[in-house]
Amino acid sequence: MTDRHDVQALSDVDIYVYEAVAAQTVESGGAWLDGLTHASGLSEEEVRESLATLIGHGYVVPQGDGYGLGPHTFEVEY
Repeated sequence: MTDRHDVQALSDVDIYVYEAVAAQTVESGGAWLDGLTHASGLSEEEVRESLATLIGHGYVVPQGDGYGLGPHTFEVEY
């Protein structure tokens, strides 16, 4: 994880997956790979790659079998 969060380092896909994680976390208390794949319409591989990037930046954190939001420095409207 990096010490400095830079949202500009994220791709459009990363932002889209982050928004899906945020929405599912608010609605269900967490996000899971199958739900993220279904909600985003992306392939499982694309979602996994994006999650790895988001986790590396600290925006998303693993929580058991799913994912939750890490500390963030920007807001998402959905």
